[in-house]
Amino acid sequence: MADEISTLMSNSKGKVVLLRLRNTTTIQGALKDFDIHMNLTLDDAENITEEKHEKLGKILLRGDNILAILFSKEES
Repeated sequence: MADEISTLMSNSKGKVVLLRLRNTTTIQGALKDFDIHMNLTLDDAENITEEKHEKLGKILLRGDNILAILFSKEES
């Protein structure tokens, strides 16, 4: 299972992902990198929780704060 997740994450590098965080925030950005703890680096990140989107730029999210990750439907 861990290998499948790692492969999915690796194949999604450079693609836009949607993240739901523990504090009900929703973040969208291009996946730059990740580690075994699911800490993620995103480029061109935006907080899309509210109607008005807030640009965040390059961010690092701690894996403990991520509830769900939505990947793009397009095939690699």
